[in-house]
Amino acid sequence: ILTGAQRAVTWRQGRFIRDCRCFFTSVPECRFVPKTRKMGPSSSPSSSFSSHYRCFTVSSSQRTSASSPAADQKTPSYSYVIIGAGSAGCVLANRLTEDAQESALLLEAGPKDRWLGSLRLSWKIHMPAALTYNLCDDKYNWFYHTLPQANMDNRVMYWPRGRVWGGSSSLNAMVYIRGHAEDYNRWQREGADGWDYDHCLPYFRKAQCHELGENRYRGGNGPLQVSRGKTNHPLHKAFIEAGRQAGYPFTDDMNGYQQEGVGWMDMTIYKGKRWSTASAYLRPALGRPNLKAEVRCVTTKILFDGNRAVGVEYIQNGQKKKVFAEKEVIVSGGAINSPQLLMLSGIGNADDLKQLGIPVIQHLPGVGNNLQDHLELYVQQQCTQPITLYKAQKPFHMVKIGLEWLTMFTGYGATAHLESGGFIRSRPKVAHPDIQFHFLPSQVIDHGRVASKIEAYQVHVGPMRSTSTGWLKLKSTNPLDHPIIQPNYLTTDIDVWEFRQCVKLSREIFAQKAFDPFRGPEALPGPQVQSDADIDAFVRQKADTAYHPSCTCKMGSPSDPMAVVDSNARVLGLEKLRVIDASIMPSIVSGNLNAPTIMMAEKAADIIRGRPALVDSGVPVYQPPTLDTQR
Repeated sequence: ILTGAQRAVTWRQGRFIRDCRCFFTSVPECRFVPKTRKMGPSSSPSSSFSSHYRCFTVSSSQRTSASSPAADQKTPSYSYVIIGAGSAGCVLANRLTEDAQESALLLEAGPKDRWLGSLRLSWKIHMPAALTYNLCDDKYNWFYHTLPQANMDNRVMYWPRGRVWGGSSSLNAMVYIRGHAEDYNRWQREGADGWDYDHCLPYFRKAQCHELGENRYRGGNGPLQVSRGKTNHPLHKAFIEAGRQAGYPFTDDMNGYQQEGVGWMDMTIYKGKRWSTASAYLRPALGRPNLKAEVRCVTTKILFDGNRAVGVEYIQNGQKKKVFAEKEVIVSGGAINSPQLLMLSGIGNADDLKQLGIPVIQHLPGVGNNLQDHLELYVQQQCTQPITLYKAQKPFHMVKIGLEWLTMFTGYGATAHLESGGFIRSRPKVAHPDIQFHFLPSQVIDHGRVASKIEAYQVHVGPMRSTSTGWLKLKSTNPLDHPIIQPNYLTTDIDVWEFRQCVKLSREIFAQKAFDPFRGPEALPGPQVQSDADIDAFVRQKADTAYHPSCTCKMGSPSDPMAVVDSNARVLGLEKLRVIDASIMPSIVSGNLNAPTIMMAEKAADIIRGRPALVDSGVPVYQPPTLDTQR
């Protein structure tokens, strides 16, 4: 992973010039430039942009909640207004505008994911190995922070979230993990009717185009390109072999029949470049006359006529604007922004809203509650051979890596290097894996803000289904104020115990024969950390977010007092308003969240379009030979 660089390379006028910041390159791109047309309703249906981009005057019945100061001005209208061009929003913008008679406006708070309009790749986004740059500054990043965590030495936790086309799929580590089949069967039991594995798997397949081809678990024709790692690094091989030597099975597809075990990771990387939802879904649809995508738009409020959502207000370039939705407003801002916007619009806990002077549209106490995240830590081992990514982070090697990526999109710049990993069970009687490993042939310090200091390798490890849950609330009525975030990490004894197991089981794998040629002294936690009390203290000091906030607008039964949306993603008690993103997960899944969020948006798009649900019943899923033992 490229961090701590002092120099890089810029491509300009056919030659490389030293710069102190960045790589980027020029590629052909088809851009959508809307034609200038007279505003107003079309006289007859057509496929032209004017038939989709309509205007109307606010009616008297809407003046209280939806009218502007100049009510006689005409306001643009679309079939759908989608808020947030992230992992879900880009999918919805594409799928909903496949119907030529419908129109959509996509509002994104951040910029486009490319420089100079649409003509040049942003190296910080599209070079897979450069991922830590965007985790460490706020150009494409909301840069959130939590409240001090009482059970983590009062540390304030840093939460990066995407604020750019593609959302967090433009910032993440590109690991494609779906979770376990039982995660979705649990959703069904938690009140998300029709979201069991039989109903979710077809949408994973629909989204995916896997380089290894199509089978009953993998998709072969979807927009989302998925690949396997290409480096064939000896330390990745050692990790997989060490896992097997420790007694865990090998799995050739963690997203297929068998999640449990160790093996090679899938990644959203295509031909050496990050493949975000902006690349997969949004850009291919930009040429449609019925889709308009705007950037640098901070949505401030959902507009209502009674209990019916009719549009939104937003700020763009300092100017307050308004747009109406003829069919639906769809909120896809993610697990932080979506509940924040609902609360700003009067949807949430009535007592909290009244304290801020926000008129209550709908009392839904679940908004902002049920916050869940994956917490992880690093177990690091010094390496006795100079084969880690330590040298790759030196300026001279950075230039070489950048040149190769710029010219051929190959080499160490073309991967995030998290190419192997695994899923195991923490203890007997656990039905499916609850601990995840990501192995990295490098040392990471402070989210990558500090360059590696030694030749070392590490495993990112953490529990997948922690029992600690948190909440978020508005700080003020100012939409630009970040909400108050309280994840409540490590508040239960079982969560503390599971992290203790994470350290012990990681050490056990690193102690296997496969690592004998490479193993040096332990760097983290360090050989002095042995007792349970010492391990617990290490966890409090060093555990950090895995960047997976979710579940803050829970999907569930209308009888569930904490549910926010129903099984069709409709906000309870309101009309023409849906939330579709990771916030509506009833509970967090056992793995990374980008792939499940894309699946949810694919499935929700069919629901909105009135299409029959896809289903594949009876797909075989691996069961461990016994639950009486941990492995």
